[in-house]
Amino acid sequence: MFHATMDPLSIVLPRKRRLCAFLLFSAVWSLALSVTRYSIPEEIEVGSVVANLATDLGLDIRSLGERNVKLDNIHNKKYLDINKETGDLFILEKIDREYLCPTKTVSSCFLKMDVIIENPVRIFNVELEILDINDNAPQFRRETMHLDISESATPGERFSITNAVDMDVGKNSIETYYLSQSEHFTIDLQSGSDGTKYVDLVLKTELDREQQAVHSLILTAVDDGDSPRSGTASIVVQVLDTNDNAPQFDRQVYSVDLIENASSGTLVMKLNATDMDEGSNAELTYSYTLYTSEKTQEKFSLDPNSGEIRVKGVIDFEEIKSFEMYIEAKDKGQQPLSGQCKVLMFITDLNDNHPEITVKSLKRSIEEDAAIGTVIAVVSVRDRDSGDNGKVDLTLHDRFSLPFVLNKSSEEYFSLLVSEPLDREKVSNYDITFKVKDRGTPSLSDNETIRLEILDVNDNAPQFPQSFYTIHVMENNEPGTLLSSLSAHDPDLNENQYLVYFIMEKMIANTSMSMLFSINPENGNLYALKTFDYEREREYLFHIEARDSGVPPQSSNMTVHIIIQDQNDNAPLIVSPWSAKGSVIEQVIPRSFEKGAMITKVIALDADSVQNSRITYQFLMVTDNTLFSLNQYNGEVRTTRMFSYRDPRYQRLVITARDNGDPPLSATVTIKITTVEQVVTEFSETTEIPLHYDLFTDLNLYLVIGLGSVSFLLLITILVIIVLKCQKPKPTKPPSNRNSIISQRNSTIADSTLISSDAYWYSLFLAETRKGKVVVRQPLPNGAGYFVSSIPRSIAMTTTSESRTSTLQESSSDLP
Repeated sequence: MFHATMDPLSIVLPRKRRLCAFLLFSAVWSLALSVTRYSIPEEIEVGSVVANLATDLGLDIRSLGERNVKLDNIHNKKYLDINKETGDLFILEKIDREYLCPTKTVSSCFLKMDVIIENPVRIFNVELEILDINDNAPQFRRETMHLDISESATPGERFSITNAVDMDVGKNSIETYYLSQSEHFTIDLQSGSDGTKYVDLVLKTELDREQQAVHSLILTAVDDGDSPRSGTASIVVQVLDTNDNAPQFDRQVYSVDLIENASSGTLVMKLNATDMDEGSNAELTYSYTLYTSEKTQEKFSLDPNSGEIRVKGVIDFEEIKSFEMYIEAKDKGQQPLSGQCKVLMFITDLNDNHPEITVKSLKRSIEEDAAIGTVIAVVSVRDRDSGDNGKVDLTLHDRFSLPFVLNKSSEEYFSLLVSEPLDREKVSNYDITFKVKDRGTPSLSDNETIRLEILDVNDNAPQFPQSFYTIHVMENNEPGTLLSSLSAHDPDLNENQYLVYFIMEKMIANTSMSMLFSINPENGNLYALKTFDYEREREYLFHIEARDSGVPPQSSNMTVHIIIQDQNDNAPLIVSPWSAKGSVIEQVIPRSFEKGAMITKVIALDADSVQNSRITYQFLMVTDNTLFSLNQYNGEVRTTRMFSYRDPRYQRLVITARDNGDPPLSATVTIKITTVEQVVTEFSETTEIPLHYDLFTDLNLYLVIGLGSVSFLLLITILVIIVLKCQKPKPTKPPSNRNSIISQRNSTIADSTLISSDAYWYSLFLAETRKGKVVVRQPLPNGAGYFVSSIPRSIAMTTTSESRTSTLQESSSDLP
């Protein structure tokens, strides 16, 4: 706690009211003249107690709160406050003396405040002296100071530098300066009237820029506090140059060789004089002295800035064999200094005459079929030099890639001949370069280029990109449809490359190819002249020829394979049970049919390709869905249960056969089924005829004997055909027609079959008869083939002999 003394005055209010105002004013004025002073160091911690104002001012601690004691600061910031419970004056915020009193000329720094209490009102003046501590280090205004000092400066010369600044006062401020070790510099300290220390840089010894151009020094400022602080700054001294060094050449005499006939501007040599100075004192200019002859100055130029000596005139060894030059280098200082050297130049003789080439009897063009040994040109060479310099060699540039050769006919004459076959399509012209070179050292050379054009002959036939083209064409195309562009290429020129296309004639089914296809003779576009039908003709094979217009013409051909692609343009044809278009098929069956018994079998055929002819069957309408089932793949209609008395006598089935095309096509058949009790239904306009099961009669015996005979004959015929096939080459398979396709694809379909072979029919008849079935063959509509039906045992019912006889007669009349 910091202590201080004070002389307080008390104010006693008189009882008389008229004297209250005067006495109160007098008391306040007396208190304002009393000052209590305290001293504290700066930067003490917040909360530190400065003094007990209640004790120092003679106040009752218990009444401080009641009398509303408060502290009125003169400054903006509130650094201190009063504890109303203890009367202590304590630090509220750290105090920085340098902030409160920035002026160093004032030695003391005070913080003034008023203590005000009420009831009665009393005012106490309090002054707090802030004592300085060494909390600031010396600082230079610039961390680096640059000085330019001439190397001609004399020892003892002084140079002002920037001083350091310390915010502290008294002994805490700057006390002295120190300079880093230096051979050439020292410092001198001086004090101002206010005690501020000033420092000057003093030169001790002479400077030499050529030895050391820059001096780096460290200046340190130190205060005199209890814990001394310091600050540093760098001093960079740049030594300025003076012209105290003359230019010098690295040699006094230079010797150089120069070849005669050196071109103008040729660099002979570059002089390099040096000056230890810098700036303009080191900038040099070169010049001839008066000892250099005018003839020499006419032949050579000297660059005044770079010192380059270059050829200016014609240098001829036969005229002058050597030159002498006297050259001076001078700097650009205020008092220029100079240096001299001597250059001896010796001229070397050389081969200075070029060989010459003359082309005579030249052919500018030649046909590509020219014979080997054909003369194209005659060339002569010569060189005006003598000895080895006059001997020349003539060659062809890049001769290994040229189909030509040089033949020496005399000492100075050469012939250019064809050495390999020419091909204009590979190279249409040649740039032939003759290169001549003498045997001097160094050798001289010359060249001459001629252009030879190769003329075209018709030696190339047209070429198709492919020898075999396969073209897919969808059937039902429009006549005139573009099928493909079959263009060939001929590498010849002009009329030799103009091509004409045509179809090579060929007969197919008594029809010429030119009736089916057409080709544009100019561009090779192939067109279809008719609408193709996949079911009639599936492919065409023919040749197309391309012929040029040369003399004689060249031609080539290629093979075209036209493949007709199928469209789904044929609807299925229902062949079993068959009926006229739109008519209803009536069928009678017994009501005693078991579950799973086959009622009928719908067979449909499609003349399209395999994918489009894949047929599926489905009910379009059925009287009772629970009574019948339809196999969607083979068309069999079977019972799903036995007939009951509730089932109606008549059943109507509408069955559709749909192919697998896109879009699909279909055909329908309507079957009216009549159920009866133990009665065989007569087939009405159908291909299935019910017969008695036990029919192995004399007729069947005759048929078996006939079938055996036919089978034997068929076997003998097959053996003969095999022998003939082995002796003759296999003929080309003729294109199949629509009927044959149908018969091949549908040779057997479950129990009902479309066939065209009588032998096969007899075999089927015998086999089915042994199984207890009767087989009947009946022609299909439009003569497309025969439909064969077999009747299962389960539906062969007993009937009258009249009915059996009529059935046999119908069957016998149908046999071949």
